[in-house]
Amino acid sequence: MTLNELIDMLARQPRVAVLTGSGISAESGIPTFRGADGLWKQFRAEELATPEAFRRDPKLVWEWYRFRRQIIREAEPNAGHLALAEMEKRLPHFVLITQNVDGLHQRSGSRKVIELHGNIFIDRCVRCGKEVDRSLDPESNEEIPHCECGGLFRPGVVWFGETLPPDALDRAWNAAEQCEVFFSIGTSAVVYPAAGLPELAHRRGARVVEINPEATAVSVHADLIMRESAAKALPEIVAHLQSVKPS
Repeated sequence: MTLNELIDMLARQPRVAVLTGSGISAESGIPTFRGADGLWKQFRAEELATPEAFRRDPKLVWEWYRFRRQIIREAEPNAGHLALAEMEKRLPHFVLITQNVDGLHQRSGSRKVIELHGNIFIDRCVRCGKEVDRSLDPESNEEIPHCECGGLFRPGVVWFGETLPPDALDRAWNAAEQCEVFFSIGTSAVVYPAAGLPELAHRRGARVVEINPEATAVSVHADLIMRESAAKALPEIVAHLQSVKPS
């Protein structure tokens, strides 16, 4: 499939599902905290983002997450985020599935967002389940924030060893199963179950578009590969889409 064929297909307003990963947020200056450059103090993400780490030292875990929240607060959505928000406006059957927890898609104007791994700005009580959105509210003054019920708050993200939120995962599977065009953007597609979404869309007959500077596991299923960053490729697609009338 060529880029022009993709634009023609999008102009017919098909059902579209998009999966984004850390690559699109990295373009806004948000580090992944994974791999060789992922150290914070002397710790790796795999050592801090676990239920066991929180039980062992909740103060340390909260220190790390406050550090990450500050980085994200100072970041801005990039051209890739903004282009996806524009695509949502133009395509009535559009779902955005993200593995990111930074909320940059929502800040760019996207509304049909499925957060597979939660949101870093949510405080969730480990005892009663109450959630508090800190994306606009100030941080708690407590080193270890507590709920009114007396339980500890934890970051509202999915940690290593935890399952994805069932509702979010079901909605993501349904979107991949029913879509006609599937975009895989800035994700290595190696962590399941999210990694299975492009494959499912491919099996169901969707046209798969990969936007990633590097080859990934999705590449073998892709009908169109754009070896560019999201901030470059997505505005290009939107610009072409704006120049054609819906069929």
